[in-house]
Amino acid sequence: MTHAAHALCNRYAAILSSAAGDGGRTGVRVAGAVHCLILKTFLQAPPTFLLNHLLTAYAKSGRLARARRVFDEMPDPNLFTRNALLSALAHSRLVPDMERLFASMPERDAVSYNALITGFSSTGSPARSVQLYRALLREESVRPTRITLSAMIMVASALSDRALGHSVHCQVLRLGFGAYAFVGSPLVDMYAKMGLIRDARRVFQEMEAKTVVMYNTLITGLLRCKMIEDAKGLFQLMVDRDSITWTTMVTGLTQNGLQLEALDVFRRMRAEGVGIDQYTFGSILTACGALAALEEGKQIHAYITRTWYEDNVFVGSALVDMYSKCRSIRLAEAVFRRMTCRNIISWTAMIVGYGQNACSEEAVRAFSEMQMDGIKPDDFTLGSVISSCANLASLEEGAQFHCLALVSGLMRYITVSNALVTLYGKCGSIEDAHRLFDEMSFHDQVSWTALVTGYAQFGKAKETIDLFEKMLANGLMPDGVTFIGVLSACSRAGLVEKGCDYFDSMQKDHGIVPIDDHYTCMIDLYSRSGRFKEAEEFIKQMPHSPDAFGWATLLSSCRLRGNMEIGKWAAENLLETDPQNPASYVLLCSMHAAKGQWTEVAHLRRGMRDRQVKKEPGCSWIKYKNKVHIFSADDQSHPFSSRIYEKLEWLNSKMAEEGYKPDVSSVLHDVADADKVHMISHHSEKLAIAFGLIFVPQEMPIRIVKNLRVCVDCHNATKFISKITGRDILVRDAVRFHKFSDGTCSCGDFW
Repeated sequence: MTHAAHALCNRYAAILSSAAGDGGRTGVRVAGAVHCLILKTFLQAPPTFLLNHLLTAYAKSGRLARARRVFDEMPDPNLFTRNALLSALAHSRLVPDMERLFASMPERDAVSYNALITGFSSTGSPARSVQLYRALLREESVRPTRITLSAMIMVASALSDRALGHSVHCQVLRLGFGAYAFVGSPLVDMYAKMGLIRDARRVFQEMEAKTVVMYNTLITGLLRCKMIEDAKGLFQLMVDRDSITWTTMVTGLTQNGLQLEALDVFRRMRAEGVGIDQYTFGSILTACGALAALEEGKQIHAYITRTWYEDNVFVGSALVDMYSKCRSIRLAEAVFRRMTCRNIISWTAMIVGYGQNACSEEAVRAFSEMQMDGIKPDDFTLGSVISSCANLASLEEGAQFHCLALVSGLMRYITVSNALVTLYGKCGSIEDAHRLFDEMSFHDQVSWTALVTGYAQFGKAKETIDLFEKMLANGLMPDGVTFIGVLSACSRAGLVEKGCDYFDSMQKDHGIVPIDDHYTCMIDLYSRSGRFKEAEEFIKQMPHSPDAFGWATLLSSCRLRGNMEIGKWAAENLLETDPQNPASYVLLCSMHAAKGQWTEVAHLRRGMRDRQVKKEPGCSWIKYKNKVHIFSADDQSHPFSSRIYEKLEWLNSKMAEEGYKPDVSSVLHDVADADKVHMISHHSEKLAIAFGLIFVPQEMPIRIVKNLRVCVDCHNATKFISKITGRDILVRDAVRFHKFSDGTCSCGDFW
């Protein structure tokens, strides 16, 4: 080759090296232009080293097909050529092609092995990387480089293989790479992820030149191991901190439940003028959401807007999540609607947010929008929308999502299966819930709790307790929610002693501190069984006064049992706890009305008017052909109102023949008994049941949802209706499920 030709080769090689560094479209354009020049300049085969540069430029610009064509046309490829193509194949995750090329190579060096080790680990096959590493160690002519060992440290970390990690560390020391930060940082990270924080610290301390990366890695490890003070101490020791250091502290403190400290670190970060990226914003918004710190969240949102990060999909999703957790769902919705780019995380944040804020219908609607946008749900998204269907008691839509889970293959995820068990339990299909539970290959705490709670809502105490005992026998630890289900089942079945045993076991054996819901269950347990003195003693021994729901529970039992003395005590405390709660007035009115004390009733009603306390009007609804039909007492607004009232009159006639006697105790008006009977005969649930009898096919159960508790008369009437019509009727009221069949109710009338 002439001197001029050699100089031209060097010039072309330099241009191609620059193109390889640029990558992308620019790199392809430059590589293509130089390729044309090479073909025009060299009539015979160009030098191998020049073609190596051309192959590398194409590979690093993402044009693997062109790189392979250059390789195939080379008359004399060398080791560098093969390594360049091997690295490109590994980067493109073309494992079979990568293996074939490696097997055909006449010679290999550490670069060849490194390419394959990286290729296997990046495609989710770290065990294959280990096999190749061991093959490398058996090679006499090749020895691992620091790149090899750094890659294998990450493989050991991915596998959580302590023996492999220690073995690689020994190789690092034997080959003299211990002082290299390139190897030291992954070692610190590996030991920290394996929970071997002492080893991580020892590696860190033995490094002579500690980089910011190493400090960041150890701080991350300490925070992951919940060694907060040590992490803060190391943070304070650092002379130079970068944005990753600050973000690591914000994220770690947030994940360890120290959100206020995270906010403080974020303020210091801003004060020092450190650059804030999407990860910092994501972490600090998570902290605001956990604290329900709406004002701080709004301030950070304003700062995000000024830094042009609002269009970032990661930050936008975090804002939606933060506003949702701060109970500002409309602000979350506004952020979501303004987002120019949405991914599965954004949609999931919005769907979960709707669910958290009791906007279950909007959650289902958002899921449909997401599908129309062409975004496929993941297990978490599907589980969330199924939970919203459960809250709506919408079995039809829930069943459709069940089909979607089966078709999409998401059924195998426990998140989805647990949500479906909850759905069927909350919709009154406890048999379907149990069948689905039995079909699951794996059960966690949530699975068991969902089924336990489902049976408890039906008042099936024996099944609830049996399931709970099986859960314990399977080695799963119940949580507070599980015990709420068990205690409520004991309460509804009148198993006072057993309920007390479980309450004691919850604290002594499982270390669960009772919350208001547990105390309310215990108040219900005693008072529902008529043991009011024990209920009173229990309340007086509580570490704090019951919440409004606890007092209302006691007052409700007093009304049913006619215990005026303790009823007044409960009512006074309920008024003091929550002056705007109508339950104290309504239940006391009912107690006085039952005794004919209409002056007292009038006095209580005046008190409600003076304090502007409003009773929530009762309503019932039934879903038919994807439309919800809502009824209130004496409702005449429905298009089929005349047919509904005709059906109701027929039912009243048939019930009277069967021995039904109206219970007018819930009527709080001083009117004639005939007027009272007329008033209760058109209650909302009766209208909804009449609609169901007209339109819901005979072979299907009638499903009613009511916003308040079912009154005594409607409960008795529904038993008669189920016997007369031969229909199964499921009523979900504000407290529990009632399944009426052939004149009986699942609650056993202990309700």
